Amino acid sequence: MKRSYTISFGVGRLALLAIVLLTSSCEAFLDVQPKESISDQATIVDKISAETALNGVYSALGSGGYYGTIFQSIGYLSGDNVQWTGSQSQVQEFINHRVSPENSTIAGAWVAIYNTINRANNVIAKVPQVTDPALTASIKNSIVGEALAVRGLAYFDLARTFGGVPIILAPTISPSDNRGIVRATQQQTFEQALADFNAAEQLLPETTDRYRITRNTVWALKSRYHLYQKEYRLAEELATKLISNPDFGLLSSYGAFFQNDVRGTRESVFEIYYNGTTEVNNHRNQWQPQSNGGTRQWAPNTQISSLLTTPSTGGNRNALIKVDAQDRIYGDLYYRQPGSDPSYIFRIAEAYLIRAEARARQGNLTGGCEDLNAIRTRSGLSPIESASQESLLLSIEEERRLEFAFEADRWFDLVRSERAAEVLGITESFRFLMPIPVDQLMADESLVQNPGY
Repeated sequence: MKRSYTISFGVGRLALLAIVLLTSSCEAFLDVQPKESISDQATIVDKISAETALNGVYSALGSGGYYGTIFQSIGYLSGDNVQWTGSQSQVQEFINHRVSPENSTIAGAWVAIYNTINRANNVIAKVPQVTDPALTASIKNSIVGEALAVRGLAYFDLARTFGGVPIILAPTISPSDNRGIVRATQQQTFEQALADFNAAEQLLPETTDRYRITRNTVWALKSRYHLYQKEYRLAEELATKLISNPDFGLLSSYGAFFQNDVRGTRESVFEIYYNGTTEVNNHRNQWQPQSNGGTRQWAPNTQISSLLTTPSTGGNRNALIKVDAQDRIYGDLYYRQPGSDPSYIFRIAEAYLIRAEARARQGNLTGGCEDLNAIRTRSGLSPIESASQESLLLSIEEERRLEFAFEADRWFDLVRSERAAEVLGITESFRFLMPIPVDQLMADESLVQNPGY
């Protein structure tokens, strides 16, 4: 999937901030720079420009501020798997669970996600109006459907990170556009995500593409949505659609989905492609040690390292970590030079664990064990024979922690299951949501801060 693009778009809500610049030095780890928005005037006029605009949507989704690094770092650093080895105090705020509204990481993620929404809005608004004969109805539907699904994912991520946010469904042309829109509730924001997923589902083909969104991708994202909403029957049904599809399947060993430079395996439902030249995934710079040209500013902490390297808990998932010449453990999910590792948005393993949890919460303990054991067996672990509902749910939680150790799910899993206070020792419940970035509050007086901040 090539994501280079030439069409300029407005940068979304409050276009006084620009995309985050990620550098390898800890002093400049996250630096938000000002930038004016660029007006988008009738740039989508034919099939080629429509496809180019959609490439721009995917480019924003995979940008350094979104799934390219910054947004995912919120999940990494806020959970209990990763330690920060640098010195920047704003990054340590996530480890300490005391994130301030001035934090540049949340500012960068906010801007990048709204930039993605704005590009999607341009496609959704303009492509249906194009009359180019080469842009057939099926191609047009696919382009709009993909943009809708990306927008749905963006609102889902905003909802689980910040709570309720302003819902913007029209393109932003100038910095003053779309100001004054009050925040929706968190539930309304989640519902917007579902509305976009449902609309996309009707437009997309039921094909398999690891790098572009199809109806299968939407089913994956909806299964995750319904799990968050505690709508377990629907989560189970959608996960089953994926598990029963022969195009997807667990590989024989955990590391087979990412080792040896592979990408787009049967394990992958949706991942973001980077070519390593014009499109670079910055994750490896933060994970790899200095001897490999990285900074190792993110590293597995002692607890997750022990779990991954203990055969009875980690199995063959010890493939996730290595030891450098100084006997320091580092994460090896992202290792390709100069940065062509995929960012994994949804793997089939998640469908199994979604269904396992959904079944367990509905009282189907046998079915829940079967799905959990599919993951455990692939990881070289012995199966769980039987369990109470409580113990099975804890086993599924632990399996998710290890299966997605460096895929930024841990924090969000603990918050949605209401176990973040117990597991992480957070005594102030308002910190389960990130604060609204102070720059956004200053730029638009209609925005109000999350309670407690």
